[in-house]
Amino acid sequence: MTDTLTDLLVASIALAIPVLVAASGELVGERSGVLTMSVEGMMLTGAFAAVVGATASGSALTGVACGALAGLLVGLLQAVLSVWLRADQIVTGLAINALALAGTTFGARLVLERGTAVPGFARLEVPLLADIPVLGPALFRQTGLGYALVAVVVVLAVLTTRRTGWGLALDAVGEDATSADRSGIPVLRVRSAAVLVVGLLAGLAGTQLALSEVRTFTDNMTAGVGYLAVVAVIAGSWRPIGVAVAAVVFGLAQALQFTLPALGVDVPFALLVMLPYVLALLAVAGLVSHSRPPSGLTTSFVRQGRLA
Repeated sequence: MTDTLTDLLVASIALAIPVLVAASGELVGERSGVLTMSVEGMMLTGAFAAVVGATASGSALTGVACGALAGLLVGLLQAVLSVWLRADQIVTGLAINALALAGTTFGARLVLERGTAVPGFARLEVPLLADIPVLGPALFRQTGLGYALVAVVVVLAVLTTRRTGWGLALDAVGEDATSADRSGIPVLRVRSAAVLVVGLLAGLAGTQLALSEVRTFTDNMTAGVGYLAVVAVIAGSWRPIGVAVAAVVFGLAQALQFTLPALGVDVPFALLVMLPYVLALLAVAGLVSHSRPPSGLTTSFVRQGRLA
């Protein structure tokens, strides 16, 4: 029983890390007033670019750089469309997701060969801590990239608190862009930077999924994880700790897809696949009325009838 619980926690944390990383970026974007529905496309593009880069160079680190760059480029496209051109944030996000799915599927047919070995990251044990029963293997036997990304999430959470200038600027722009503009805050630049952060972290989340967990690229391999990241921000009430808890819950729901059948529990596989998204619906339905999003979320900013 202990071994089963340990295996479940190991899988849960491993699957929660990509959700956590992407959701942490999405949190920054939403706090600035931009709903980045294209997180799914950013993750998928990052995963594809990471595998292509790692395979072509023979280096997992090159794959990380390629995945991060791909996420940034998709983030730049989203920023241009939704921040500077004031296109509908939800529509453009969904369109980018569709484009990413089609583009990576076609690209995989062109440049990736089945059975090709993909350089990835091995798991690293933290001495002593990894030997703690149950929790040790789950928390302290991650890949080097996994540890690095968790550290990035923690640093980002600290840098964007309301005690920092950037954190105050994010909240000011997300709550009332007009007042923030009058106080001298460059609204469009702050929002653009926030969307680029979303793209960077989502690209790295896709890279983590591809190079640390799956070690390959398959069509639509993110399978809605980007949408779970968006829901995690809502379920977490736009707070870093709440987002982290939601990410772990979604990771656990995904892990049950593999653990329950191994235990001989007779549950239809389709139901297990649905479980994370059912939980997402329940989380939104139960928490959306008890938490308040940034007042300016999805609202474009215009100064005196023109872009500012």
